[in-house]
Amino acid sequence: MSGIRKGRSDRERGQVAIEYIGFVPILLFVALCGIQLGWIAYAEQQAGTAARTAARVEAREGRGGEAAGRSAISGGLAEGARFNWDRSTDAVKVTVTLTANSIVPGLGAHTATSTVTMPNDPDPKGP
Repeated sequence: MSGIRKGRSDRERGQVAIEYIGFVPILLFVALCGIQLGWIAYAEQQAGTAARTAARVEAREGRGGEAAGRSAISGGLAEGARFNWDRSTDAVKVTVTLTANSIVPGLGAHTATSTVTMPNDPDPKGP
């Protein structure tokens, strides 16, 4: 009788191992998708920060906005950042575009874009 029980428990152990092996790739894929979602949100946040910083510096100083915007971006996102400017007598408008590469196989890169308009500040020194 004990031989039957032992055989049955060995089969159950094997079945659990097979189920575990089948579930691990699904679990890893879900984890990678969660990390990818965080990476996309981070890129969007960085694009907004860079656009605000660049527009603020350009509106106040009249120059140096792109350098300030690039320095506001952390990590490797700054290297591929693109700044598109639209200047008028009243305001400065900048659109920053960043590319966040995918870590999930088969998913393409995400493009994060943010546009900010800042009014031109008068000379703080005054006439």
